Amino acid sequence: MKPKDWRDVILDEDDKAKRKATPVYSGVVKYFPLAISEVARCSMAGQIQHNPDKPLAWDREKSGDELDALMRHLTDHSMNPTDTDGQLHLAKVAGRALAALQKHLEGEKV
Repeated sequence: MKPKDWRDVILDEDDKAKRKATPVYSGVVKYFPLAISEVARCSMAGQIQHNPDKPLAWDREKSGDELDALMRHLTDHSMNPTDTDGQLHLAKVAGRALAALQKHLEGEKV
């Protein structure tokens, strides 16, 4: 069952049809397992670098320029795929894209 408007699809434990129309595993994880793992590794490396004494969490106060950072890492990737911290620029691009999308979907201006 395809929803009329994909923007209405949310993870809703009480609405089985909406949950089934949001194939997180088969529609994302299964398509891109290596990329998702790389973004997770990059996220952990950033946590260790910036907040080594805290549990892994997205510090939204420290990230407000997702689109500019995304473009910087994409540009840097064209010169050298690996950042100075050993992480792939494309993993940082993907993480920033996910952050921007999350904020947009939550109603924040990105």
